[in-house]
Amino acid sequence: MFLFLSKILPVFVYPLGLSCVLIAVALVTLWKRPRIASASLVAALGVLLLFSHGSFSRWLVQTLEWQHLPPTTMPSADAIVVLGGATRSATPPRPWVDVQEAGDRPLHGARLYLEDKAPVLILSGGRAPWGEYVSSEADDMAQIARALGVPEEAIVEEPDSRNTRENAVNVEKILQQEGLEKILLVTSAIHMPRSLKIFQKLGIEAIAAPTDFLVVEDLDYQAGDFQGEVLNALPDVERLENSTRALKEYLGMLIYGLRGWI
Repeated sequence: MFLFLSKILPVFVYPLGLSCVLIAVALVTLWKRPRIASASLVAALGVLLLFSHGSFSRWLVQTLEWQHLPPTTMPSADAIVVLGGATRSATPPRPWVDVQEAGDRPLHGARLYLEDKAPVLILSGGRAPWGEYVSSEADDMAQIARALGVPEEAIVEEPDSRNTRENAVNVEKILQQEGLEKILLVTSAIHMPRSLKIFQKLGIEAIAAPTDFLVVEDLDYQAGDFQGEVLNALPDVERLENSTRALKEYLGMLIYGLRGWI
């Protein structure tokens, strides 16, 4: 039930869901309370414009992503742990595993292994009990890792976790069974602050190895350039998605904090 509610309830505080709620309020109050309807429509438009604005979206994402920038030289560890959320199963008509936006996770984890940063690659991720998937995220990522040259004997799959907390708890059991201590934690940069806190709360010695950065140093436009400023201010669905991902992480930290998980 927690998993289901964690997917449903936050929708109403994310920009798109909140805007839909405000529009619904406007429709209900349009005839008898036009002022409330007008205010709701203005608020809905404001929410969408703010969270899809280039500068605001970039700033919001950067507050998370730049908390743990990768070191110039990544240290070695006992294991590399890659968190799921990066793949789509090879459900027909897909010919093979597909990668999503966060598909850099298994790629980065495999690269660290091939650079001899650790002798073990732990791939953590299951699936929710609904959806189109035919295999676990761990299995999907293992297929990618093997295709990149990681040997079978170096791969450990954890296919049962359905959220980041379960990732950490299940990985902790594997580390204890294998006598491993220090890990390189691989996940998207925007997801790293919450993930690292969860692993460290369990007493795991985790080193951040972030990937999948949405915000980089170079801007897409030059400040003061009229055309760039106009494009930066226009609504954009990708920026709205990025803002929503950032809000998801902040909301997750709040909920996980209340539950004592971080």
